Amino acid sequence: MTKRVVVAMSGGVDSSVAAALMVEQGYDVVGIMMRLWAEDGDNARGHNRCCTPDQMDDARRIADMLGIPFYVLDTRDVFKGAIVQFFIDRYAAGDTPNPCLECNRHIRFEWLLNNALSLDADYLATGHYARIRQAEDGAFQLLKGLDDAKDQSYVLSVMGQAQLSKVMFPVGEYTKPQVRELAAKFGLPVASKHDSQDLCFLPDNNYRTFLRRHREQIAQPGPIMTRAGAVLGEHTGLVDYTIGQRKGLGVAAAEPLYVIGADPARNALIVGTADELGRDSLTATRVSWVSGAAPSEPIEAQVKIRYKAKPMPAMVTPLSATRVSVQFEDKLRDITAGQGAVFYAGEVCLGGGIIERPAI
Repeated sequence: MTKRVVVAMSGGVDSSVAAALMVEQGYDVVGIMMRLWAEDGDNARGHNRCCTPDQMDDARRIADMLGIPFYVLDTRDVFKGAIVQFFIDRYAAGDTPNPCLECNRHIRFEWLLNNALSLDADYLATGHYARIRQAEDGAFQLLKGLDDAKDQSYVLSVMGQAQLSKVMFPVGEYTKPQVRELAAKFGLPVASKHDSQDLCFLPDNNYRTFLRRHREQIAQPGPIMTRAGAVLGEHTGLVDYTIGQRKGLGVAAAEPLYVIGADPARNALIVGTADELGRDSLTATRVSWVSGAAPSEPIEAQVKIRYKAKPMPAMVTPLSATRVSVQFEDKLRDITAGQGAVFYAGEVCLGGGIIERPAI
C-alpha cells in the first residue's frame, strides 16, 4: 500500500519543494497549512507572516500544480496560548525566549503531527534543513542539514524518537541553491521567493513594541544597578536591553559597563564589567535527549547557545533526566537565559535544553 505523507506547506520554496519531492517519490501526498494567530486592529495587518492570504494562495497553487489535496488548519488559539503567551510571559520573567523551539515542541511536531496521523498519514514532512538517520540499533538520529548556513537542527533539538520515526525532512539533503534549482525544475512559481525572517507573529518585526503592548510592566523605567547594589542610573524598560549590550546605557563608570542580567522582581537592569559579563558555564533545564535517555555520565560535546552561534567545545554533565550543567573551555559573553543550549557530536544533534537564569 502506498504510504501517505502530510506535508506542512507555507507557500515558500522549501516546503513546496518538499511536497514536490514526496510526489516524485511516489507517496500519497496531502498538503496542510496552519493558520496562526495574529494581532487584530491598528497594531497589526491582521495576518501572521507565516500565513498571509498571498502565502495561502501560493501554497494552494503549488498543491494544485502537484495534484494533491490541500487543507488549512485553524491553529490560532493553540498557537496563541502555547507560543505567543509563552513568549510574553518568559520576557516578563527576565528571559529571552526562542519561540521557534517551543513551536516545534508543542505545535509543529505535536499538534500538527497528531493531526497528520489522524488523517491516516504515515509521516509528516516539512521543509526544514535537517536530516534523520536510523542507526544500526534501530534508534533514530537527528543530523544537521547538508547546507551548514541553513541548518535548522538547533530548533529541532526538542524532537525525540516518537517524532523522528514519523517525520521526514526532504530538503535536508540539499543546499539552498539546489532547492531553488529543484523548484525551477519542477516548474514551481516560488523558485525565487525570498526566505521568511524573524518571528512570524510580530507584525512589524519589532518585538519590543509588541511586548510593550502586551505586558506594560516590561516597559516601566527602573534602576540600573551593579551586582553590589549600587544604583548608577535609570533604564527605559527591561525590554529595551539585551545581554552584552554596552551602548545606550547612559551611565558613566571608570571602565566600560555591559548588561549582564536583569532582576524582574526589582525591575532592575544589572550591569557589570567585561569580566563579569563572560561566563564559562551554564545550567539548562527542560532538557530533552533525541535518544530518549540522558547519558549516564558526563559527555564531551559541542554546544550552541543561540541559533546562529558557533558550536563551542564543552563538558555536559546530567544533573537529572531533564537538567544538565555545561562547562565550556573558554568564557562566552552572550550566554542568555531562555535561549536553547543544544548539544552536538559532530553532525549529530544529541538534544538540548533551556538556559536557566544565573544568580545575579
